[in-house]
Amino acid sequence: MKLSRSIVSVVLVSATLAATACKKTDKGGGGSGATGSGGSGGTSAGGGAIALLLPESQTTRYEAADRPFFEAKFKQLCPGVDIVYSNANQVAADQQQQAEAAIARGVKVMVLDPVDGDAAGVIVKNAKAKSISVISYDRLIRGGSTPDYYVSFDNERVGKLQAQALLDKLTSMGKAKPKITMINGSPTDNNATLFKNGAHSVFDGKVDIVREDAAANWKPEEAQALMEAFITAVGKDGFDGAYQANDGTAGGAITAMKGAGIDVKTRPTCGQDAEVAAIQRILSGEQYVTVYKAIQPEAEKTAELACALFKGDKPAAGLVEGKVNNATADIPSILLTPIAVTATGDAGTKSVADTIVKDKFYGPDTVDKICTAAYADACKAANIKK
Repeated sequence: MKLSRSIVSVVLVSATLAATACKKTDKGGGGSGATGSGGSGGTSAGGGAIALLLPESQTTRYEAADRPFFEAKFKQLCPGVDIVYSNANQVAADQQQQAEAAIARGVKVMVLDPVDGDAAGVIVKNAKAKSISVISYDRLIRGGSTPDYYVSFDNERVGKLQAQALLDKLTSMGKAKPKITMINGSPTDNNATLFKNGAHSVFDGKVDIVREDAAANWKPEEAQALMEAFITAVGKDGFDGAYQANDGTAGGAITAMKGAGIDVKTRPTCGQDAEVAAIQRILSGEQYVTVYKAIQPEAEKTAELACALFKGDKPAAGLVEGKVNNATADIPSILLTPIAVTATGDAGTKSVADTIVKDKFYGPDTVDKICTAAYADACKAANIKK
């Protein structure tokens, strides 16, 4: 898989930010935002701080989208309030330390996207013992805890969308009961469990799953190693398509298939997150489908909720409309709708042009980021234009 310069830049910046976060956390600070990043000039928000704790930087969305969208909206609504930021780089123990540092700092609200949904229950309990409101962001926190709110997508539906799109594609190729491989996400991530459950609800009885495993840390290289092992076990012709829980693991699996001499255009694959590299693979035919989750509204709605909690206000009418049970209680929830995306919008999916490009998902230069020289013809064929 060859990344565009823009993606390389994002990853390098993300890695730098994450490394800085770890260094400061090791010294007892609150990560890369240990000194706060709130606006200047006190307003009705009245100073103080909140915490934003994200789980990892392996997936580019967190540093490139979730954090900047959240911070921009929060600063607009609650200027003068610091944001204590940390990224745990997929280490639950580090996230625990980062949370303890934020609690010691005296934050009033904690927005927590857990590395380990069960282990993070302790963080919620410790925070609430100090009267700190907790928003479970993107991934549901369990562990016998009761976070105040949960903001995410309908994650079981994500898995259903992935599986249905893959099954429909394989059926259109004449595969009556296709043989597939499955690479699920990290077992410590509750979302990965939901993706898997959703996918199996579509696949079971309709496909033959010849090999299934999980990428423990969501890393592309883990998925590559798993797919290499799958190919060794079942042979190059032993599967018709491949399910991967996200775009990073899809990239790793595709790399493994190419290395084995497999024409990946003949083996439909799926992912999730609509990463630039994945969209380029979809346009060139190397990946079939991704699931698009509009991160900006997710982050911004969370910022609205966090600001209201900081001020001691109730959430705006209509903001929180659902509930999700975390095995302890029904947590008031905001659930957004995911969308399956293919190059030109096959049956049951939407096109890249009508989703990623229309929404300017990567910013005002979205088309430039996607349509580099190597993908100019593919963009033209998919009706992508500025």
